[in-house]
Amino acid sequence: MIPVFYASVFAASLLFAGVYMYMWHKHFDVNFTMVFTLVPIACLGYLLSSVARTRSSAITAQQIIYIGGTFLQLFIVFSIFNLCQVNLPRWVRTMLFAACTAVYLSVLTIGHMDIFYRSVSFAIVDGVPVLTKEYGFMHTVFYVLACSFLLVGIITIVYSWLRKKEVPRRVLLLIIIPDLICVLTFFVVLKVLGSDVDLVSLGYVVSESIFLLIAYRVNLYDVSDTVIDSYVQERKVGYVSFDFRQRYLGSNDVAKELVPELMDTAVDELFGYKPSQRKIRHFLEDFKENPENNTFVYTVHTGDENPDDERIYNVNVNYLYDGNRKRGYIITFIDDTANKKYVRLLDTYNEKLQKEVEEKTGHIVEMHDNLIMSLAMMVESRDNSTGGHIKRTSEGVRILTDEIRKEGSILLSEEFCKDVIKAAPLHDLGKIAVDDAVLRKPGRFTAEEYELMKSHAAEGARVTHEILIHTDDESFKTVAENAAHYHHERWDGQGYPDHISGEEIPLEARIMAIADVYDALVSKRVYKEAFGFEKANAIILEGMGTQFDPALKTAYEHARPRLEAYYRNVS
Repeated sequence: MIPVFYASVFAASLLFAGVYMYMWHKHFDVNFTMVFTLVPIACLGYLLSSVARTRSSAITAQQIIYIGGTFLQLFIVFSIFNLCQVNLPRWVRTMLFAACTAVYLSVLTIGHMDIFYRSVSFAIVDGVPVLTKEYGFMHTVFYVLACSFLLVGIITIVYSWLRKKEVPRRVLLLIIIPDLICVLTFFVVLKVLGSDVDLVSLGYVVSESIFLLIAYRVNLYDVSDTVIDSYVQERKVGYVSFDFRQRYLGSNDVAKELVPELMDTAVDELFGYKPSQRKIRHFLEDFKENPENNTFVYTVHTGDENPDDERIYNVNVNYLYDGNRKRGYIITFIDDTANKKYVRLLDTYNEKLQKEVEEKTGHIVEMHDNLIMSLAMMVESRDNSTGGHIKRTSEGVRILTDEIRKEGSILLSEEFCKDVIKAAPLHDLGKIAVDDAVLRKPGRFTAEEYELMKSHAAEGARVTHEILIHTDDESFKTVAENAAHYHHERWDGQGYPDHISGEEIPLEARIMAIADVYDALVSKRVYKEAFGFEKANAIILEGMGTQFDPALKTAYEHARPRLEAYYRNVS
């Protein structure tokens, strides 16, 4: 009956090992695999010991049994450390393995030396083989090692239960069971209760069943692995790896479909030097030159001409890691066709929509500008000038800003220049509030009338603000208000309405001032004839540094020929 029991236990251990192999996943802890390897070996030893008929065969069976007894506890503890996410230094793992190896080497001396067993005798009692032994020093070391592994495992589990919320509680409860079973069946059942049958083998098989439950659950908690596997399955991710010399290491089926050349490439073969492989080589070389440049696009055409038949992949190149060590490169292909086509469709739609918006906006802006220009011309029609002042000053501002940009001492943006030119017609809007009797007076103003006339600058800023209050173009609004408000201010502070000086005067107003005065000089008014270009030029240059910004002198001088040419044509 005893051999039947051990045979059943051995068969059960093989069955559980087979189930584990069926469940096996590349991300399983290697210590689990060692447990499922050692348990059948130990159970085989118990079966052999039950049918031994000689002393030597009984000793060999004991040596097989101790393979499990010596190393099983070690790999269970290693499993506990890994499951509890406790990083055990490599040298500590090596020392523990060396200690177990030393114990097992002493087991191999049974029958030859008195290190593990001082003496051993064999007899068959009532048909049952009995190996009588007297324990030696190393057997005591074996006990100490087994108890130490049990104690360390329990401490680690308790610590993780109290301090590590990320460690699954169900796994912690399960992992303690194999450790306890292996020790208790030996020390309690066998030594205390006594039995003709060694129940340690049964304890090993029960431990196997617990490890099956743990193996089934544990990968669900490994987020990095499960996410990667799920991502690869759902998104059909392709990957191919190379060492640092660009020798091919391997790839999955998806990558081989995308890069058919991989099917004809042998492992360890240099890759990327054939014409058909240059695309992949390009990815690797760009990454080697700049690791931050690791994203590319790879298009696969599945049809002849129809763009809907193409597949678009995002390609990522990264280092291939073995633990913490860089061992080569890995290229991943992620199907991004749907997103790319959606973005392409969205871009087309946005481009069409933007064009329509620009057309409608342009029409609205044009209407707005025409209304402003009409208002400015209406105000001008009340003035005592010969007409055309706002158009001429606008062109004068255009010529001046153009020369300022060419001269380069003052940096003007294109947007600023457009705003100043567009704002020029609005600079005298404030005259709408001046009484006709003053505005249309044919002679010179009295002091009181001059004060009324000067009010048009501040009033112009107010009117401009009200007209443009709801515009979204903040830069133009600011330029237009400043040009209207400050175009009569002087560099020396003697102007109006606020008597500011120097660079306190906005640049747009300083430019506007030159264009406004120049037009007043070379144009005919009811109270004066037009000045000649030489005289007008002399007055402008004389005012540089007093009435006008001296920094604009060079630009004005460059603009003078163009200004004179323009005024000759309009006259």
